Amino acid sequence: MATLAPGAAHASSHREAPLISGTPQYDNTDLYAFVSPDHPDTTTIVANWIPFEEPAGGPNFFPFAEDAQYDIHVDNNGDAQGELLFRYTFKTHVKNKKTFLYNTGAVESLDDKDLNVTQTYDLELVKLKNQKVVHKTKLADDVPVAPSNVGKASMPNYAKLRDQAIYKLPGGAKTFAGQADDPFFLDLRVFDLLYGGNLSEVGNDTLKGYNVNSIALQVPTDMITESKDQPIVGIWSTTQRRNAQGYYSQVSRLGMPLVNEVVNPLKDKDKFNASAPWEDAQFLKNVTNPELPKLIEAIYKIKAPAEPRNDLVDVFLKGVKGLNQPPYVKPSEQLRLNTSIKPTASPKRLGVLDGDNAGFPNGRRLTDDVIDVSLQVVEGELVGSKNDLGDAVDKNDKTFEKAFPYVALPTEGSRGPLAKGVSSGTDVRSQLGDALQPASSTETNTNLIAASAGAGAAGVLLIGGGLMWWRRATRGTGGRGHRGY
Repeated sequence: MATLAPGAAHASSHREAPLISGTPQYDNTDLYAFVSPDHPDTTTIVANWIPFEEPAGGPNFFPFAEDAQYDIHVDNNGDAQGELLFRYTFKTHVKNKKTFLYNTGAVESLDDKDLNVTQTYDLELVKLKNQKVVHKTKLADDVPVAPSNVGKASMPNYAKLRDQAIYKLPGGAKTFAGQADDPFFLDLRVFDLLYGGNLSEVGNDTLKGYNVNSIALQVPTDMITESKDQPIVGIWSTTQRRNAQGYYSQVSRLGMPLVNEVVNPLKDKDKFNASAPWEDAQFLKNVTNPELPKLIEAIYKIKAPAEPRNDLVDVFLKGVKGLNQPPYVKPSEQLRLNTSIKPTASPKRLGVLDGDNAGFPNGRRLTDDVIDVSLQVVEGELVGSKNDLGDAVDKNDKTFEKAFPYVALPTEGSRGPLAKGVSSGTDVRSQLGDALQPASSTETNTNLIAASAGAGAAGVLLIGGGLMWWRRATRGTGGRGHRGY
């Protein structure tokens, strides 16, 4: 837990290693696992990908990669190897390739003809023993993905689209894939020499307004645990990418939050993303001799706890004894959850540190403040150095849902001028003026519109309006635009 302090690059696993930072479609950002608060006989796992999705970032927006396997692993006996693997693979479908538009009109449902670009996915359950496949089961195929939230004009009732993307599986399980508000909350200005060198840079949720792509899975707890006598599971997520020869290789890995940012130095980050839990002994020194406490001591003169940090090894590699440590555990980095601990009606953001054993580091709920927990523990909370360190961001900017998939709805692309820093007194429409006026039928270049008829009515309106603006702007220049062209 103490090794999970603020990350190096962006957040949690947002752009945490040199190679993965250049390929966001494959980048795990966060992993959550908790006993479902409204269905306590089930466990919910939420895994997120694609960091820093700007809501208005069209026209291609944010699809899952088609050449990737998005995997959720479950170790249910503590041997550092996965016994269960839930694999998601995606396909993209385009109705009209002659338009640049993601949607050609208001979208009322996931099968709406105006939703031009859609995705579907298959879900497979793979059972393993000693990393060899024992059995495969197709749990679902061609399940629709909730689209990126283009804006209010395009998707006037996005909540309805979200609901339609929740798919019921046999045996009481549920699955969801689609865009969501990034649930991680923190102040990322930690990278400015740990909050400005004097804690002046705290209190701003840097991820406010950004989205991610979420995969959420809710399953009966007895489906993933070894037995009632052994209710502890270890969970991690990975991304495998297909190469030119058709083979898949692992390019991203995530279990506990914030691990690959500050625990591992630059030389180990890409190696960690390609590794598996049973290989984690190679990173042990990064845990027993962490860099972050030394940085805090250098900047804030808070003495770092004595090394080696065996207190971190117990939490980080084994789980807390008596809480979420499996019997006969093999040390390895995973998000460990004791599924026999029932959810509380009033979760405490500091989880176990505040006496709430249903929270982090016993799994991770959406509301758990992993930054504050990590800062306090890295400075010795578990070895007698009590403190109240934190980044002054105590909750997410959006309220989480009370039912599956629990993540908040994504921010829409039409957030308005205030979201972009435009003064509330500014009339944006008056600035654009005649450019917003549709062209008259007598002035429209019908040949150009006819050539692009595949774009549909919306494309015609845009092209016509643009030609009208160009003609007015070039009057008196002989139709050549600016002099010299």
